[in-house]
Amino acid sequence: MPDFVILTDSSADLSADMAQRLNVEVLPLGFVLDNQTYRNYPDNREMDPHEFYDRLRAGDVATTNAVNVAQYAEALEPLLQAGKDVLVLAFSSGLSTTYNSSRLAVEELSAKYPERKLYTVDTLCASLGQGLLVWYAARERDRGHSIEEVRDWIEEHRLNICHQFTVDDLHFLKRGGRISAATAVVGSMLQIKPVLHVDDEGHLINIGKVRGRQAALKALVDRMEETALDSGSLTVFISHGDCLEDAQTVADMVKKRFGVEEVYINYVGPVIGAHSGPGTVALFYAGTER
Repeated sequence: MPDFVILTDSSADLSADMAQRLNVEVLPLGFVLDNQTYRNYPDNREMDPHEFYDRLRAGDVATTNAVNVAQYAEALEPLLQAGKDVLVLAFSSGLSTTYNSSRLAVEELSAKYPERKLYTVDTLCASLGQGLLVWYAARERDRGHSIEEVRDWIEEHRLNICHQFTVDDLHFLKRGGRISAATAVVGSMLQIKPVLHVDDEGHLINIGKVRGRQAALKALVDRMEETALDSGSLTVFISHGDCLEDAQTVADMVKKRFGVEEVYINYVGPVIGAHSGPGTVALFYAGTER
């Protein structure tokens, strides 16, 4: 089996169990809540996601800190010193400077350790969309492919990872500049729910709106029906902003409509949840196009 390490960051929203199962390393990103800085570890050692979302519901404001070059170098160098090659799969450059930090760290360390193979890929993905791409990378690695082959596979297929999601509270999109204040007020009054996705450049894009929560959840699955590849054998990931019941509703619709047997569900972590808010539900799968 190829002896290289896959390293991603915590915006991939993989649980500690899933990261261990995939045998991947996760670099924790930072967030700030009530003037205190936390790191978003997969095992949630510094803050439980339920507590995080409860505090957002209570009116606390969360902000995020992109990982810097030094932090990436600190995570990578011990692996290189141990004689490992490393493939980094970074948070979308369309949403964060995380990838650029990884790129600069890789350039610096490649010069320092010329005998090692060290690559970084801009996943153009977020949350469990990024996590799903990491899942595919681990699968390709475990099939015996080299680090270059896995890198090339990811670059070729990353735009097949579809992100469909909706939010319950428009305030968080307004604060992030995704919608206007007027749209947020009117939309909240009329129970208008946006349907969004991540485009080919890794940006967050509004692709529709419906009235009511259940209609929004169904719209995610309807969109999947239009774009999913070979639905019977799909691996499906769903993330949620502390609304497990709604995530399970989407999972049940996916299983019933497409015959998918297993769906992996986890929280939208604080790094993305700070901008999407409580009540976010996101559906990820491999499709023909985003």
